[in-house]
Amino acid sequence: MPRIVTTESEPRLQALRAFLTDLGQSLQADFSLKLWDGSHVPLGPGARDDLSIAINSPRAITRLLRRPRLSTLIDLSAEGLITIEGGTLLDIAARRGGATKGTLRKVDKMRAVKGLAPFLFGSAGAGATNAYDKAQTAKFDAGRDDKALVQFHYDLSNAFYALFLDPEMVYSCAYFPDWEAGIEEAQQAKLEMICRKLRLRPGERFLDIGCGWGGLVCHAARHHGVEAHGVTLSQAQFDFAQAKIRRLGLEGRVTIELKDFRELTGTFDKIASIGMFEHVGLANRDAYYRQMRDLLRPRGLLLHHAITRPAKKSTRAFRRKRPEYAAIVNYIFPGSELDHIGDTVTSLERNGFEVHDVEAWREHYARTTRLWCERLHAAREAAEAEVGPGKLRLWLLYLAGVSLGFERGTIGIYQSLASRRARGLSGLPPTRADLYEDGPAPREAPAGA
Repeated sequence: MPRIVTTESEPRLQALRAFLTDLGQSLQADFSLKLWDGSHVPLGPGARDDLSIAINSPRAITRLLRRPRLSTLIDLSAEGLITIEGGTLLDIAARRGGATKGTLRKVDKMRAVKGLAPFLFGSAGAGATNAYDKAQTAKFDAGRDDKALVQFHYDLSNAFYALFLDPEMVYSCAYFPDWEAGIEEAQQAKLEMICRKLRLRPGERFLDIGCGWGGLVCHAARHHGVEAHGVTLSQAQFDFAQAKIRRLGLEGRVTIELKDFRELTGTFDKIASIGMFEHVGLANRDAYYRQMRDLLRPRGLLLHHAITRPAKKSTRAFRRKRPEYAAIVNYIFPGSELDHIGDTVTSLERNGFEVHDVEAWREHYARTTRLWCERLHAAREAAEAEVGPGKLRLWLLYLAGVSLGFERGTIGIYQSLASRRARGLSGLPPTRADLYEDGPAPREAPAGA
């Protein structure tokens, strides 16, 4: 067992170490707690101290005791009062041992009181929160400001996102041909799979709702010859995508607008909605599906790609946000809500679509977000220069946390292919073979296509 180095004789610190040592015997983890005096307390027999959760000030314990909530822990992390040293939350999870919900019941209660009570009345010194501090109105017609909500997340810095995304800046679930594939290959496979599912053909009008940095519209125009149009509410994404279109010589074949999707008019042959429905809000979902239907020609195809949560016994239970879900909404994705796949299919049918295919990509997103987290952690010095240390710590927690959520099945993701309902046949192939058959790599369409 690593030696506990005592550098301070303060009685309350000694009592805290005794409690934490007792806790470690129950946790059976393979990492340590590092206290503000530099000493390490192993959280399991033989636990190493190359990976540790650092409590950098007694104020952290005081604030957690007074307000024992996940939001307190997140604020403490953003302020640097609690940090992870030697890895990320993914590493902590991998070495957490056999701890269960009943673990804390094994801890000596009197030792816990002696160890923690002296900190209850200490100085807290709460800092500013990093949560979204504006109203998150549910309904668009009641003043919901989607532009402000979206820009809180996406307008951090293009350079920041470039540190962990692939070269095409694709910020949604990748599709791994095998689990050893890198993020670049997997994102290219995802873009191509979307185009195949939509059966894109040269000359078709293709719309990407929430087009991000333009990866899909550019891929679709270059390799499938469509006339691609994208919309985003992020100024940073819009500027990047416009520059990319010019760089690739796609003027006239790809257009981007800084516009709310509700303001779109016209008719399109195919529509992709990739990872943007989460921003819509469940109170606005029927209006979203109706808008997709109204923008499509009869039997035009919609690919709806969205993160989900498992259904519950009742709508009321489903709408209740667990602390980790509420934290992501407040600190990372303000205004966002997740549906369940049953309601997705129901909503599509209720609003004039015929559903043809539903595919689960949960394990693909677990792998995607894990790679993003690892890449961001490896580039943390440059990332901190872009967004600051607090925001960086929040993002590392976020990416690791959602990766664990996808791995454990507490969140999922589905691609649903549907067509605007009309009488008669759908026009789709009789099987899915065209999606998966091996063939030559997609060729760039002629400039005039």
